[in-house]
Amino acid sequence: MKKSKALGILVLILAIMAGMSWYAGTIISTVGVGENRNIKLGLDLAGGVSITYGAVEDNPSEEDMKDTIYKLQKRVENYSTEASVYQEGGDRINIEIPGVSDANAILEELGKPGSMEFQNEAGETLVSGTDIQNAQAATYKNEVTGNTEYIVELVLTDEGAVKFEEATAANVGKTMPIVYDGETISAPQVKAAISGGRAQIDGMESFEAAENLASTIRIGSLSLELEELNSKVVGAQLGEEAISTSLKAAVIGLVLVMIFMIIVYLLPGFTASLALILYSALTVYALWIFDITLTLPGIAGIILSIGMAVDANVIIFARIREEIAAGKTVNSAIKLGYEKALSAIVDGNITTLIAAVVLGMRGSGPVKGFAYTLGIGIVLSMFTALVVTRWLMKCFYALGLQNAKFYGAAKQLNTIGFLKKKVIFFAISVIAIVAGFVGMGINGANGNILNYSLDFVGGTSTTVTFNEDYSIAEIDDQIVPIIEQVTGDPNVQTQKIEGSNQVVIKTRSLELSERDDMNQALIEQFGVDEGGIIAENISSTISSEMRSDAVWAVVIATICMLIYIWFRFKDIRFAGSAVLALIHDVLVVLAFYAIARISVGNTFIACMLTIVGYSINATIVIFDRIRENLGGAKKKDPEAIEEIVNRSITQTLTRSINTSLTTFVMVFMLFILGVSSIREFALPLMAGIICGAYSSVCITGALWYVFKVKFVKK
Repeated sequence: MKKSKALGILVLILAIMAGMSWYAGTIISTVGVGENRNIKLGLDLAGGVSITYGAVEDNPSEEDMKDTIYKLQKRVENYSTEASVYQEGGDRINIEIPGVSDANAILEELGKPGSMEFQNEAGETLVSGTDIQNAQAATYKNEVTGNTEYIVELVLTDEGAVKFEEATAANVGKTMPIVYDGETISAPQVKAAISGGRAQIDGMESFEAAENLASTIRIGSLSLELEELNSKVVGAQLGEEAISTSLKAAVIGLVLVMIFMIIVYLLPGFTASLALILYSALTVYALWIFDITLTLPGIAGIILSIGMAVDANVIIFARIREEIAAGKTVNSAIKLGYEKALSAIVDGNITTLIAAVVLGMRGSGPVKGFAYTLGIGIVLSMFTALVVTRWLMKCFYALGLQNAKFYGAAKQLNTIGFLKKKVIFFAISVIAIVAGFVGMGINGANGNILNYSLDFVGGTSTTVTFNEDYSIAEIDDQIVPIIEQVTGDPNVQTQKIEGSNQVVIKTRSLELSERDDMNQALIEQFGVDEGGIIAENISSTISSEMRSDAVWAVVIATICMLIYIWFRFKDIRFAGSAVLALIHDVLVVLAFYAIARISVGNTFIACMLTIVGYSINATIVIFDRIRENLGGAKKKDPEAIEEIVNRSITQTLTRSINTSLTTFVMVFMLFILGVSSIREFALPLMAGIICGAYSSVCITGALWYVFKVKFVKK
């Protein structure tokens, strides 16, 4: 490449980087600033709308309540993946939707929950709303007229599909009125018997009309008929301090990682630092463009991804140094470094991307939000490492920075005999996992096996009308400590109700005597009127169905990852070892949660999923090197295989240490500077990073070796 061309490309890249970074800064600057914010924020950071519905039926069954909550959860995810739905008392359901402030608009769009039926012309019910799984507005082009037609697409349950086929077969040529709360809202004509569990309602005059009908059908398919009791706008749970401290942690962590990369990797480290700035800007853009709701765990996840984003660069730079040490020219070393690192980078990221896709499709609530953020991070990190960093290095090389001293050479490390200590490593892992189960057993004897928060087990919600309008900071400083002292609950959640002096205080489930003690403390300390204190039991915001969705999503993702690794490495032993290492890391972190009694809330799911992605990525890098060093050989004696595994782990040891260090630095800054809830998220993540580094170096290669030697093909 000519110098003039290289200079032009370099200037262009830097200009684009500067412009995007500047605009990303303007987006960030509006985070948390009223209605003008460019990025959607979660209920914890910005507040939103809270709607309370009551069941029309007296004493609804627990099963109907759970089913209705789950279906409502699926629907409100159209507004935000971080929306939450939970039970209050025996017959009320609360919906909290972050990032919005117009309760009336939400109520209008969501629709009024009521009974919905498909009837025949004699008024007999053929299909009920509960037989409808989903309804969505859509458009298509009429091939005859060329006009755009508006329709409602229906997806029925398995039982509903049978009913619908029978109903349509018996009413061909007739209308089948859709009756909502006794009123006919549409009367589509049946043109033919409809099978397969899918149907269309055509003849809508506009897309808006189709959307309204679809919304009514969706809300009418609930197990219970509901009526709106009240709606209110609630304030942020954490306030501006949570955002500012998290952003400060991100900036400091980013600077530290950049300094580390430059010191350790010289010129390539400098190019990676520039690419890291672009990666951060692109991440902000992605949040904005894809309209992703940002919560405190989301911020933590993004900061974590910045630490992980350097992983691909570390793999590449280590390869470049190896080639330079082997006597290659710098130009050849750069080319070969990217070529040899490609398989490890692609396999590691695709494996994690598979997990993100499955989690996004099967998960719900915070799991779905996490999957979106994870997927975006993977794609952007691969782009900046494989494209941006490479072009920057080409430009600097063409501009004269061609001396090997700018790039460094790998130091020859003596092969470390990791496998000689595999029994010790296995024993340490078993002890850690067993300690976790013992800890959970002891905890279970004294209550819950884990320190479940409101998100998992529900609790008591107390609405208090104070005599003055307290700010979030004043609530945290003055009110929360007293509530924690009286109830003994260290995980108190609070929300302001906008336009009033009311504050919602959520705690663990309180006995009647504990409620009385809390009420008395509020009356004595703040002069609250006893009539201004209303308490109700609330269910968990993470329902059993959501937990089941998360578990199944992880199981399916694990199976898909196993199949991919098996396919790519042509050896089930690689896949089996990777999955066992993944399970190992999850169990060790679970043990940490149990023994340290860290609160298990909605961040718990995000933490575990992060560890799954981190663990599998680290494992793939070592397996890729083992595959390369095997050189396609099928049969080797145990001593030769042991030497290959030890050499492969040693060759990737620098990568394992450096990637773990950069990731740890980012999370550690969160732990030091973040608010209490973010520290509870950061602490187990740090444990997971340490565990992931340990398992990738000490466990995965040893597991593969045992499988290889034990089950070697004769």
